[in-house]
Parts: sequence; C-alpha cells; structure tokens
Amino acid sequence: MAAQIPPQKRRGRLKIFFGYAAGAGKTYAMLNAARDERQEGCHVAAGYIEPHDRAETAALLQGLELLPALEILHNGSYIQEFNLDLAIRRRPDLLLLDELAHTNAAGCRHKKRYQDVEELLRAGINVYTTVNVQHIESLTDLVTSITGVPVQERIPDSVFDSADQVELVDIAPGDLIDRLHKGRIYPDKVLQEKYADLFIPEKLIALREVALRYTADQLNRIALQIGDRAASASFYTKDHILVCLSSAISSKKVIRTAARMAEALHGTFTALYVETSRTKELTAKNKAELRENLRLAEQLGAQVATVYGEDIPGQIAEYAKTSRVSKIVLGRSHNKNRWLAKSNFVDRLTAEAPNIDIYIIPDNGPSLRRRFPLYAKTPLLSLADTVKTLGILLVCTLIGLWFKYLGFSEANIITVYILGVLMDAMVTKGRLYSAVTSVLSVLIFNYFFTAPYFSLQAYDSGYPVTFVVMLLASFITSSLTLRVKEQARESAQKAYRTEVLLETSRKLQQAKDTPAIINETALQMVKLLDRSIIVYEVLEGELTDPLIFAKEGAAADPHSYTLEGERKVAEWVLQNNKRAGASTDTFSGANGLYHAVRAGDTVFAVAGIVMDQEEPLEVFEKSLMIAMLGECALALEKDKLNEMQKEISLQIRQEQLRTNLLRGISHDLRTPLTSISGNAGILIGNSMVLSEEQKQELYSDIYDDSMWLINLVENLLSITRLDNGALDLNFQAELLEEVIAEALLHVNRNKTEHVLTIQLEDELLMARMDSRLIIQVIINLVDNAIKYTEAGSHITVSARREADFVRVSVADDGPGISAEAKAKVFEMFYTADNIRGDGRRGLGLGLALCKSIVHAHGGNIEVSDHDPQGTVFSFTLLAEEVHVHE
Repeated sequence: MAAQIPPQKRRGRLKIFFGYAAGAGKTYAMLNAARDERQEGCHVAAGYIEPHDRAETAALLQGLELLPALEILHNGSYIQEFNLDLAIRRRPDLLLLDELAHTNAAGCRHKKRYQDVEELLRAGINVYTTVNVQHIESLTDLVTSITGVPVQERIPDSVFDSADQVELVDIAPGDLIDRLHKGRIYPDKVLQEKYADLFIPEKLIALREVALRYTADQLNRIALQIGDRAASASFYTKDHILVCLSSAISSKKVIRTAARMAEALHGTFTALYVETSRTKELTAKNKAELRENLRLAEQLGAQVATVYGEDIPGQIAEYAKTSRVSKIVLGRSHNKNRWLAKSNFVDRLTAEAPNIDIYIIPDNGPSLRRRFPLYAKTPLLSLADTVKTLGILLVCTLIGLWFKYLGFSEANIITVYILGVLMDAMVTKGRLYSAVTSVLSVLIFNYFFTAPYFSLQAYDSGYPVTFVVMLLASFITSSLTLRVKEQARESAQKAYRTEVLLETSRKLQQAKDTPAIINETALQMVKLLDRSIIVYEVLEGELTDPLIFAKEGAAADPHSYTLEGERKVAEWVLQNNKRAGASTDTFSGANGLYHAVRAGDTVFAVAGIVMDQEEPLEVFEKSLMIAMLGECALALEKDKLNEMQKEISLQIRQEQLRTNLLRGISHDLRTPLTSISGNAGILIGNSMVLSEEQKQELYSDIYDDSMWLINLVENLLSITRLDNGALDLNFQAELLEEVIAEALLHVNRNKTEHVLTIQLEDELLMARMDSRLIIQVIINLVDNAIKYTEAGSHITVSARREADFVRVSVADDGPGISAEAKAKVFEMFYTADNIRGDGRRGLGLGLALCKSIVHAHGGNIEVSDHDPQGTVFSFTLLAEEVHVHE
C-alpha cells in the first residue's frame, strides 16, 4: 500500500518578528517572548542566534537551551550553521531561529534557512524567527529603489504569508539612528561608517511605511483565514493575473510586480512562458536566467504554464482567453530593437485580446544585451553550406546557358535562379546563405545573360527593374521557405511531445498492476528526457529497492546513483512530499533530481532523474515530466482503489457467507437439536411406560437427526478444506461398480422406501478419482433424491463412457426442479422451495460440496429434467483404460 507522510499531532506554528531595518530589536523581542513562554512551562530551545555582540541580547540567552551548531568546512575554515537534524531529534516545543532569509553554506540539506523552518513546522515544532522588510521577495525592487542597495538574501512571499502570527518590531527612525551612533547596533566603528548611508531619516521613514503597510496586509489576511468569511469567500476567482516570462533579467521585477498585484486583488496568479524554435539557441547564461525566473514565479505562488509556438502574442492571447485571464503583466526593455520588431508586440497582443487589461512594467536596469547576448553565437559561415551554395549557383548557371543555347527566353532563366534560391534555403541553415544566394543570382544573371555579356553593365533600360524584381522574388521565396522549415520543425517537436503524452496515457490505461504502471512511466520518461531514470516504489511507508531504467549509451553506471547518499534524498522526498536533489535548493549536491509520484498527500513512489552533470531540464520538458508523473499517480491511485474494492468485495462476500451460515444454523439446526433433546427427555422421563415399539421409534428419530447433523458438519469441513486447498487428493483408477456400491451402503436409511437401481454400461468401467470424495458425491446426490421425492419413487444410479470421460448420473421421477432453481441449485446455502416432511430444508451445502469435489477432479456437474418426469444430476470424471494381465 502507498504511504502517506507520517502524521503528526499537529503542524507547528510560525511567528515572525518583523522589522524595517537592522537594529530595530527583532531578536531582542523574540528572546523576550521566548522567555515568557518558558516561564509558562514550554520547552524552549535556541536553534541559532546570530552573534551581534550586543550585551542586551546575550543576557536574554541566559537560561535557554542553546543547541550545538553544525560545523561545516568551507574554504579551509569551519563555519557554524543551524543543525536541522539535531533540532528535529530534540523536538522542543518552541525553537528560536534568527535571520529567516539566511543562505546556508554548501553541505547543508537546504539552500535557504526558510526551508529549514518549513521542515521544522512539518515536524510539529513551533518556530519563532526574525526577518527584515528588505528580504521579502516582492518588495525587493521597491526597497532597492529606496536604499540604493540590492539585497541578495530573500524569502518568498508565501513563507511570510503562511505565518500564523506576525509581530512588527517598531522603533522611531530618530531613536534607531541614535542607537547606531551609540554603537548598540554595530559596535565596530568601521561597520557604523559602512552602513551610515542606510540610516538616513528619509530612507528609514520610507522603509517603515512599507513595513507597516505590508504587516497590515498580512494581519488582514490572517483575520480573513480565521474568520467565517474565509470559508465562503469567492473573491479569489474574480481576478486572474498572467505574467509573461522570458530569459531577461528584467523579468524578475515584472514577476514581483505581478505577484504584488495578485496579492492586492486576491486573485489567482499564473506565469506563462512561450517556447519558440529559438529557445534551444539561448546561451547558457540566458537558460540559467530563465530557470531562475521560473523558480521565482513558483516561489511567489504562481502556477507555471508553458505553450509552444512562434506567434508569441497570439499564443499569449489564446491562453489568456482560454484561462479567463483578467490582467496581463508584461515587461518592456529600454533597448531599441529592429524597426520591424518595434511594431508592436503590445499592439498585436491588444488586438488579439481586446477585453483584457495589459500592464507594461518598464525596465530601468542595465541592458540585457550589454551584459550577455540573448542567443548563442553560431558561426556565420559553414564550409558545407558554402559548398552547397556554390554548387547550386553553378548548376543554375549551366542550366541557364543550356536554355540560352536552346533559345529560351530570359524569363525562363530567371525562374531557374529563383528555383535555385529556394533549393538553397531548403538545404542550408540560417538566412545568410539565402540572402547571399539571392544577390549572387542577380549578379550572375547580369554577367552571363544580359548584354553586354560577361560584364555587370546593362544596356537595356528595363534590366534594372528586372534585377530588382528578381532580387525581391528571391528574398521572398527564401524567407517563405525558411519559415516553412521552422514551422515544420516546430510541428515535429510538438507532435513528438504530444505523442509521448498520448502514448503514456494509453499505456498507463493498459497497464494491469502497479509494477506495470511504474515500468511504463519510467520508460516514457527515458524516451522524453533522454536520461536514466530511477524509481523507488513505496510499500508500507518504506522505499523498496530501486528500479533502474538506463538510457542507451549512459556515460556513468546508473547503479552508482542508488548509493546511500542518493537514497537519503529519495527518503526525504517521501517523508516531506516535495522535490529535492540536483537543480533544487534541497540536497542540491545530489546527482539526481527526485520527484514524488503523489496524489494529494499520498506518495506512491519516488522518481529520480539522473542528471549526470548535464544541464537542468528545459521548461517544456519539466512540465511534460510533471504531467507524466501526475498521470502515473492517478493510475497508481486507481490501481490501489481497485485493490481496495476487491478486498471490500471479498469481505462482503465472506460476511454474506457468514451471515447465511449463522442464519442457517440458527434456523435449521434448531429443529433436529430440539427433536433430539425432546426425544431423549421422553425416554428419560417415561421409559417405564413406553412400549418397545415406541422406544424404537424414538431411537430411530434420534439417530436420523444425529446423522443429519453429522453429515452437515462433514460437508462444512469438506468445503472448507477444498476452498483452502488443504485437502490432499489421492487420484487412482477405480471401478465405478465398486464405488457406487460402497456409496449406496451409506445413504439415508429411508432408501428402503424407494426403488433404487444401478445401471452400468460396462462392469469394468473405470475412472480416475479420489474414491472417498466421489463416494461422498454419490451419497449426497442419492440422499438429495430421497429427501425431495415421494415414497415409492424410482431412483436410478447409472454410468456410461463419453469419449475421454465417464458420466455418472442420479435420476429420479419426483416433482422436478424449476428453471430458477436449476440456475442456483449448486450455490452454497441455496435450498429449493420444496420443504421436507419434517420441516427441515437443510443448509444447502450438499450440492455445493459436490460441485467443489467434481471441479477438483477436472469434471463438470449439471442438473437437467428427467423424461417424462423428475430430475437428473450428472457429473463427469476422466476415464481410465482397463489393463488385463495374462
């Protein structure tokens, strides 16, 4: 069974002490609050407190448990970091952790301290922490414009928004500046001078205003979540903010602005990236910048979506209309692009989506193109393409000379050169060769085919017009050909990726069980990503041995990625239901990227993608991979539900059997038991006055009832042993005459009231059987005929050969069985409507036992009408040849 994250008594609560500048007293307020909690009996531990060399702060640490720091070797010296594992093992009621935006040193589990806090909260530990306004991601640009100093350490807004309590530690700007001058913020004079520019009244007042406003928004949000309005609020669906992503550095500002807008409007937030054919040509720096932008959007709560196409405004507009976007946020760089591109991305988008508000966020930062190029530089000239171009021009010229020799007009020769330009655009890469071919075609035509020949001059006044038309036709033809090539390549890529998803969905639907589902998903991931895949299935809350799906020509042995260190990452993903490993901020030093195959909080498996020192996954690859894992999780969940449904059905069936048995015992056993006890009581109390004939009659009734109970118990035990496979069958060749004769010796003693005959086709007829069980079958069938037919009726036991089988039949000329009863007569606990003369119907076990025994012998049992009246029960057994020894 799949495992869920180990349930905790409760999720820990987070309280943030929020300030607008260093030295406002956040740590002091946190320690004071912690001491109050400690006096109330709470177990308080200090996980990590920044050493600010402030006497007042150090005094408050006295008496609090201070957890030992984790020492990590960095550049030849040891640095101290928060020990996350020790804190989870210690499990205090309240943990103090300073500087929420701190970046952990390499070697720690998480890249950021706020990720440590998230894991502590999931472990059920309450946390007090501190943070300044400049560390809030969406406020970074605003704070930087106030202070002029960029901030490197930031936390996503979602972390701050998830806090259960926020306490603003406020101090007047004048008092803060006074504290700086007295050395109570930075005792070192050098540091005081270094940060003096930040402690200016105008800047502090602006920062204080931002902090107050942001705290008020957070407190209002908490109040809404606690109040009744949170349950019925519908305003979250009124506005849908869409931010358009790119690899530009300015996109970070656009994303933060859109995030603040979504927060202010209480709307949903989506980040859209349009992948084009040139995405793969992005430089390594631009790809890294694009990944950072995507990660920032996710951290700020955006749902990331990816579409594919060359018409970027059209793709954005189509997605916006389909997703009911109300506002689109774009970035605009101050770079001056080509005059064709200047027209107007925004105008086209406005025309495509006229009912959607569009917000343009200007970029006042350094030019992206000055920092690094947008696309990777490719060689302008290629030897292969140069040879192809020259060859095409040579062939066109030779064909033109041949046409001239044949007397064809110049228009035919011009058509040949236009055809050559088209061919060149098809077989070469880039637009350079198409342009060069167009120009050279005009020059060669002028040189060889216009008077004066072998000169670039032209006597005819109409030739310049011919040359211009020829050049324009060549350019247009080559441009259209290149566009068709790009569209064909895009269509092929889209078709391939769509085919992979459809194939994955089809194969998952056809998979019969969990191993098949995991196998198909992993193979499809290898096909999509061209990387080795490692899958850990989850059974009873633990990871199983890894399943390795290696790509062809893998550089390293995938087994090396299943060592203890990598398995720990997968176990962490299982416990926390989050991704980790390479290209993430958790276990970033791992060699694989691990994702949970999950449905809600239930983790069915952990899938690892072997990165093998390769570049991180592309945006579109990542989205398709997540879609695959989602489909896999749904298939696994469906399989688990089917298994549970089968177990429930089996339990229901067993409960029905139990109910029928108890009902039968309570109803049908009461009559014989009452009869036995009553007759025994008469014999005990009236033995002296009863005649011998009366006594014999009572003895017979007691015997009959006792035998009925014995046969019932024997049938129950036999059925149980057969169903459980605990009954060993001893197959031997037996004479049917002897088996039938032995069975008739043990049938109901009322057989004397009926005419019982035996008919055998051959006295030496033999069959392969376990004789003691087949005897029980014949006894049950004959007893059944005796019970449900009138006295004096004829009962015939017969046997005959049918091909490789022997058919044994028990026929009577009684009242017969209805069509409805025939369909159910071999079911356990089924009894026909006709009731015995003594009022007992029986439990309906005899014929069910016969069916089980015959099927165990490889035969069939059936019921049919007896001509002209009555019923025939017959069953088949494998025939055996008679061996005569001379």
